[in-house]
Amino acid sequence: MPHAHLDADGNPATERWLKATWPFVRGELPNQPANVLEIGCGPYGGFIPRLLREGHRAEGIDPEAPEGRAYHRTEYERYEQRDQVDVVVASASLHHVVDIGQALDRVKATLKPHGRVIVVEWALERFDEPTAKWCFDRLPIHESDDEAGWLHRHRDQWKASGQPWVVYFQNWKQAERLHSSQEVLRELDTRFERLAYREVPYFFPDLAETTRVDEQAAIDTLQIQAACIQYSAQNR
Repeated sequence: MPHAHLDADGNPATERWLKATWPFVRGELPNQPANVLEIGCGPYGGFIPRLLREGHRAEGIDPEAPEGRAYHRTEYERYEQRDQVDVVVASASLHHVVDIGQALDRVKATLKPHGRVIVVEWALERFDEPTAKWCFDRLPIHESDDEAGWLHRHRDQWKASGQPWVVYFQNWKQAERLHSSQEVLRELDTRFERLAYREVPYFFPDLAETTRVDEQAAIDTLQIQAACIQYSAQNR
């Protein structure tokens, strides 16, 4: 998504995302020190700084990863893992991979027996028109296009297309070759034993004066859909 997850100094949206999702990730971790690999840590390092502060041995993989000993600037599909790890974390990254089955086969092989996979993922199929409009109505005002985020781009591109939302969205999904959360979950559940699953707010870090509580209230009153899944499972 959207969120390219070192703590995100100077990037409030990323820090809000990490702060909101960290309690779930932390709660699913084994006792420290565990060996943790994060797929798609992004340019700000994702959860790696938090994991290291908690006493875990953690490494992040991303083509845009920060510099440092804890990071590897490469695609996960090309990363050569030397030893199996206790935990693999994937945050808003699996819907981007080209072959989800192949990627999760690598995750399974990367994990020790009974190792754990922790996933925080975008349920993109739930980004329907009411949800999109709710988000677009709450976007922060930016002074330049360089400051605009992914939601700004979708708002503007949809308007320029003149298409119904469902047509615009399907064309974008197909062009980007994105996976729905149902595809991701199906592939996960064929390889791992599910331990936890939640559906929670997703968009609020990118919105103006909108909290996680605000988004949850909109979900509870059926104004929008819950577009984030939190999932953990054990290697069989």
